[in-house]
Amino acid sequence: MAHEISLRSPLSSQLKLWKKLYQAKHRRKEGLFLAEGYKVVEGLLNSKWKTGAILVMEEKRPDWRSFLSAIPQGIDVYGLSEREWTQLSQDKEPEGVMAVAAVPAPSDIDALLKYGSGHILLLYQIGNPNNLGAVVRAAHWFGIETIILSTGSADFTNPKVVRSAMGTLFHMRMIQDINFSETLPRMKEHFFLVGSHIRKGVAPHACKQRTALLLGSESHGLPEALISLTDELWHIPGLGRADSLSLPQAAAIMMYECAKQNI
Repeated sequence: MAHEISLRSPLSSQLKLWKKLYQAKHRRKEGLFLAEGYKVVEGLLNSKWKTGAILVMEEKRPDWRSFLSAIPQGIDVYGLSEREWTQLSQDKEPEGVMAVAAVPAPSDIDALLKYGSGHILLLYQIGNPNNLGAVVRAAHWFGIETIILSTGSADFTNPKVVRSAMGTLFHMRMIQDINFSETLPRMKEHFFLVGSHIRKGVAPHACKQRTALLLGSESHGLPEALISLTDELWHIPGLGRADSLSLPQAAAIMMYECAKQNI
C-alpha cells in the first residue's frame, strides 16, 4: 500500500561509509554495496536480496514521488543534497535514486554441485566489469540462475557490474573467488562441462540438463589446463573477418543454443 515517505538526513559518518563502498575492500568489510539507477533499484526491491537503505537526490524528489510512496515500510530513505549526491554517484546525468544493498551470504558450492538444477555459467578471470554485467543480464534472460566466478575476476558488486546488469543481478546466485582448477574436477561429477574456444570445437547446440558453460576472458580465453578438463568444446562459427566476438556476445550465443529447447 502506498504511504507518505519522510526523508531522513544522512549523518556525515554514513556519507563517509557509503563513499568508501566504491572500493572492493570496504564492500567486503561492510557487506554492503551501492546500486544506482531506477531500474537497478527496482530490481533490488523486487528480489530476495536485502535493501539497507534508499537514497534520493533532494532536487529530484518530485520525480520519484510515486516510487517513494511504494517503498516497503522498514526501509530507511535518505535525502541527499546535490553536493552529497555528487560524492556518491557515478552517472554524468544522475537519475537521483540509488540503494545501499547487502551482499548476500556466500552459497554452499558443494551443495550446489550436488543438488543444484538447471544450467550454470562459469566465468574464468573476467576482469572487465561492464562485460560481466552484460553477461549477467543475458544469463538472466536465458534462465540461468547461477554464475560462478573464478579467482581474478571482477567483483560482482562493482558499481559498473551492478549498473550494466540493470537489476538482473539480484535474481542471480553469484559465487565469487573460486579456484577452477580445484573445483572443475568435482563439478564434472554432477554437470556436463562445456568449454569455449575461438578456433576449435563443435558448434553450440541444445544441452541436456545440468550443463556448465565455461568461458574465459576476451583477451586470453581459457588456459589449456582448464580446456583439458571439459567434456566438450564449443566453437562459434562465423563468416566475417573479425578476430573474435565480445565476451557478452559469445556468452549470449552459447546460452541461447544451450537453453533453446526449453524456450
